[in-house]
Amino acid sequence: MQIYEEILRLNNEGKACALATIVQGFGSSPQKAGAKMLVKDDGSVIGTLGGGCLDAEIIQVSLMTIKVGSPHTVSFDLNERSGGLVCGGRVFVYIEPMIPEPEIFILGAGHVGRALSKCAGFSGFRVTVIDDREEYANTANLPDADRIFVNAFADIFSGAKVTRDSYIVIATRGHNHDLDALRTSLRTEASYIGLLGSKRKRAVLFRTLRDEGFTDYDISRIITPVGLSINSVTPEEIAVSIMAQIIQLRRGNDTTSISDSSCSRLIEKNGAAETASPPRQ
Repeated sequence: MQIYEEILRLNNEGKACALATIVQGFGSSPQKAGAKMLVKDDGSVIGTLGGGCLDAEIIQVSLMTIKVGSPHTVSFDLNERSGGLVCGGRVFVYIEPMIPEPEIFILGAGHVGRALSKCAGFSGFRVTVIDDREEYANTANLPDADRIFVNAFADIFSGAKVTRDSYIVIATRGHNHDLDALRTSLRTEASYIGLLGSKRKRAVLFRTLRDEGFTDYDISRIITPVGLSINSVTPEEIAVSIMAQIIQLRRGNDTTSISDSSCSRLIEKNGAAETASPPRQ
């Protein structure tokens, strides 16, 4: 029971782990079929499948499955030639990675934010949307969001925890809000900070950030215009281009020129298209 409680706790904290289970055994072995051991992403464990070199090998394979995100079945010979074990049997161990759903933070609940919330949820992401307007930041406007916060952009992540595995997309309704959201986002460890806007808007914002003391490395973390270059125009098309870019990054594809390949043609004048009337309730 302790193992499953720990899996739930780790999932709630956004941390990965792997569950190793003996699914079949032959001959003499220290543990029988059904025995389980939980391996956390830092190599610590709960439970045992036999101790010694057997557990040590399972830990290494488990860490590999966490990294690649796919299950693995391995066999271990429990004899003196295989690490000094003298049981004489063999066990087959199924190792299943427990990877929490990736989380995306969408800053801005306008047309693009609403479309992105739907697309991200459909793509298997936990969706958090934050806006400073209650008439936008509500379940009627954002039915696909897992969490909704009404926060000022200068304190945008109040009540929300951003980790290095989080993805942030900034799609506010104006230049000043974008700047506040960027300042706060750059103080997090998020692996992805995408900004909706034109190249002209990028130049103005980057100059302001440099004047405020943000480094070139800080600014290099910002991807703008956000999204893959697919000539997207509508909010729905932009949402698809953004999620395609995030999935590309998450799956480990080459993103060295990700900013150069970004393109969003909807927002051309400091987010003017995001100033539409509030949605009907």
